Amino acid sequence: MHSLSSIIGVDEAGRGPLAGPVIASAVILSGPINGLTDSKKISEKKRAELAKIIQNEALAFAYGAASVEEIDTLNIHHATLLAMQRAIEGIHVEASIVWIDGCFAPQIKLPCKTFIQGDLLYPSISAASILAKVHRDQLMTYFDKIYPEYAFASHKGYGTAKHILALNEYGPTPIHRVSFSPVKHALSLVKS
Repeated sequence: MHSLSSIIGVDEAGRGPLAGPVIASAVILSGPINGLTDSKKISEKKRAELAKIIQNEALAFAYGAASVEEIDTLNIHHATLLAMQRAIEGIHVEASIVWIDGCFAPQIKLPCKTFIQGDLLYPSISAASILAKVHRDQLMTYFDKIYPEYAFASHKGYGTAKHILALNEYGPTPIHRVSFSPVKHALSLVKS
């Protein structure tokens, strides 16, 4: 049985969107934190509150990102593993095992265990899920200021009807993933 302080919990945010990087977070908790669960199950306000608590109380936490270029070059699966690897490498506290949400683990020195719905089941992974989601949402809100016509602050880069309309009208931005079908389609409209 592993103690909470020996586990690095890892999760990502942003596999599905059409724009922006994929972000992973790695967390070692020092003790229990109330309210931890899958980041998608709680409100944006509650996530932000929990993220602050996690950052204040965790033994360690780190972020890893894979850029839009890396997503387009490697594919989203491999880019996600790269982001996870970078997050884990950012942890400078000794741990004995890495617990990851999903079915795939990056190639790292520490032993890894993967868990389907790990963000619902294990506090360390829930904490990583919340940090990754809050961090990525903040990035997309920042991009909203640069590309206001796309409304990134509201949909965070996901393929909503509003986003697809803007994409087809204005064409892709430098933060769009050109390997994703709707972006590829919008690119063909611009070129034709």
